Amino acid sequence: MCRNFLPGPLPDGAVAELLDHARRAPSAGNTQAVEFCVVNDPEQYWRLTLTSERRAEFPWPGLLVAPVLVVVLTDPKRYVQRYSEPDKSHTGLGESTEAWPVPYWWVDAGMAVQNLLIAATTANLGSCFFGTFEHEDAVMVGLGLPKGRRVVGTVALGYPDNDRPSSSANRPRRSLDEIIYYGGPP
Repeated sequence: MCRNFLPGPLPDGAVAELLDHARRAPSAGNTQAVEFCVVNDPEQYWRLTLTSERRAEFPWPGLLVAPVLVVVLTDPKRYVQRYSEPDKSHTGLGESTEAWPVPYWWVDAGMAVQNLLIAATTANLGSCFFGTFEHEDAVMVGLGLPKGRRVVGTVALGYPDNDRPSSSANRPRRSLDEIIYYGGPP
């Protein structure tokens, strides 16, 4: 995750190419319910989510100059609609969002975000995913996003500048022995 960007613009067509890669992520039932809002004026976004008081103390000022922000959205109702169709209705997941034991709108959106992050790295760009937390409603209204969508988070894109990793980057990785289980008879 890059938290320090150069302010220069990205080449024409670069964001569309990155989002083309992102949209090709797996999607339960090929529902394709992940959507993207490209914010080419990041100041518009930051006014909605970061007060001037908080901005003055913000530990990552280089994040605020990323030239492009992509707000990642998902539409849970599309899953209910898709799983109401004849080839999926036997699952019972077309009844309501509450019928889903795992809300795949979040899973699919996470895979799309991962594709976007990998595509950005492949294009020698910096990227950083971050949450909107308590600002979801402000982002939805302030950017004029369609009702019924949920904000998954935001991805900053741009050319990386010298960066300092967050303190979380110093946490050691868990060993493979701790995270891999082999199934089979007891």
